Amino acid sequence: MGSTSAPIMTQDKQTSSKPSIILGLESSCDETAAALVRRHSDGSVEVLSERIASQDDKHAAFGGVVPEIAARAHVERMDGLVKEVMSEANIGWKDIGGVATTSGPGLIGGVLVGLMTGKGISLAHDIPFMAVNHLEGHALSPRLTGQIIFPYLLLLVSGGHCQFLMVKNLGEYERLGSTIDDAPGEAFDKTAKLMGLGFPGGPAVERWAKDGNENAVELPRPLLNRKDTLDMSFAGLKTAVRRAIELEPLSDTRKADISASFQLAVADILSKRTSQAMSLFKERVDASNLQFVIAGGVAANKTIRARLESVAEDAGFNFAVPPMKWCTDNAAMIALVGLEKFEREAFDDLDVSARARWPLDSDAASQKPAYGGGRRGAKA
Repeated sequence: MGSTSAPIMTQDKQTSSKPSIILGLESSCDETAAALVRRHSDGSVEVLSERIASQDDKHAAFGGVVPEIAARAHVERMDGLVKEVMSEANIGWKDIGGVATTSGPGLIGGVLVGLMTGKGISLAHDIPFMAVNHLEGHALSPRLTGQIIFPYLLLLVSGGHCQFLMVKNLGEYERLGSTIDDAPGEAFDKTAKLMGLGFPGGPAVERWAKDGNENAVELPRPLLNRKDTLDMSFAGLKTAVRRAIELEPLSDTRKADISASFQLAVADILSKRTSQAMSLFKERVDASNLQFVIAGGVAANKTIRARLESVAEDAGFNFAVPPMKWCTDNAAMIALVGLEKFEREAFDDLDVSARARWPLDSDAASQKPAYGGGRRGAKA
């Protein structure tokens, strides 16, 4: 059974009289975000206030996120966002039970900004600190709406990640399959950059695909001939897109056709592997209420969502996806994980380090890494 971290240390904080209102901070990539969440007596979660400061305009000229620019932007915006969410919710520091911050994985400069801000708040106001795995934020984000119970099957699909996970409980995850190279969101961004469609690439490709013929360009579905694995590959698909772009002049019609054909290829890969993951989940989990969740930025793609919803319906799974605003990076999901940890008094000491890599299932990442490795640990 995998877990998100080493055993959690318990801080010497007075929590019995503290309310269940948690401040969450997110800064792992190019979105600076802060949010306040509260648990009601009936178990429901309320997002009291939230703010997200986008950096799209700062990175657009480069066609991708520049880590140094992102880190500086986080420094400029984080303190102001905290003040804004507290003002909007009419909340003072005495009302906050704890602070939760993304501590990895992500761009290390950005992660450090949120992490140090959270530590400072914890120290200054003597409230518990919770270090949150960004991926766990995505994994639990559907629980913001109160409709998901453990266990469930999760497809976490974004710009940096693509994996199937059995979500058993807070901190309890088992990886069933993963990309062995690139993530779909990164492939979307690269496709958009190669054709000059704009940034961020995912929404741009989706817009162009609406006017294209999804069968116009023949593209591969890597690894789908393998029946003995749930792993996926998107690097070869990116290469095929580049070759298609170079094959003939890029008219608007050609851009739309390539976009639509690429989007269909990704949807085909995810749909096939999802069907297999559902069969495995049924074998491994004794659950009368079968639930399938997709989370992460690519979950915002309407075409992919519709395909996966159809697969879930055919397999007898209830389908769930966070609202659009909680599919991409946000602080409400980080605050939610913090809230769940707070309620278990699972606090972290202030010497916790920022992590560029932090797999949800550490056992699987160590014993059977999907790709990468090195002195910083398993990459996936």
